[in-house]
Amino acid sequence: MSSASAEITRIEPLRPRGLRVRIHLDRGEPLEISLEALERSRLGVGDALLSDRRRHLLDADADIRVREAALHLLSFRARSCQELRNKLRQKGFRPARIDTCLDQLQRRGLLDDAAVAAAFVRDRLRFRPRGKAKLSSELRAKGIRAEIVDQTIERVFEDEDASDARLAQEVTEGWISRQGAVVQAALASGAPTPEREKARRRLYGYLVRRGFGGGALAEAMERVEELARRRSPPPPRP
Repeated sequence: MSSASAEITRIEPLRPRGLRVRIHLDRGEPLEISLEALERSRLGVGDALLSDRRRHLLDADADIRVREAALHLLSFRARSCQELRNKLRQKGFRPARIDTCLDQLQRRGLLDDAAVAAAFVRDRLRFRPRGKAKLSSELRAKGIRAEIVDQTIERVFEDEDASDARLAQEVTEGWISRQGAVVQAALASGAPTPEREKARRRLYGYLVRRGFGGGALAEAMERVEELARRRSPPPPRP
């Protein structure tokens, strides 16, 4: 036997579920690897673990660990390629190994930036409306390419029959509904009072932070009194 090799004396399954094993050798420290990596190597008790086979075994184990880590992360929620890459780097995996893993996941259809972007936009439209500018900023922050972002936003808006103007009005109505009676009455009156101007400034900033601008923003601000009157109770009868 070569001085650079050791003989496998025992293979010990590890808990939980025995998905990892400990390989005991007649010399040196035991190795802990995935059962899948061991099965790929076709090594067993009594086989010699030469230095090159040891290296290939450890490389295969690392590939499996990064894949399992990626699948575990994806089991919680869909992620963009860049989000998943960042998470795996934080876990200490080498960049080249991560890139190989992500390529494999994309080929298997388990990683799709366009699908992630579409799901994100639909979720925002239904539960937390945003203008196109804000949606674009949020998707780019996930590392999704600009062309995918733009195409996805346009496609989903068309599918959902959405527009910045409609969303801005929806957001404005929601904002007004959360204000107190004094603010609602000040907006509904249309009178140029300090309370009304302060409320309008607050609403303007609220809409801008949510990605609304241009005509959609101007229209929402023009209609704020009308929208507030819908929410305000009618004046008491004399």
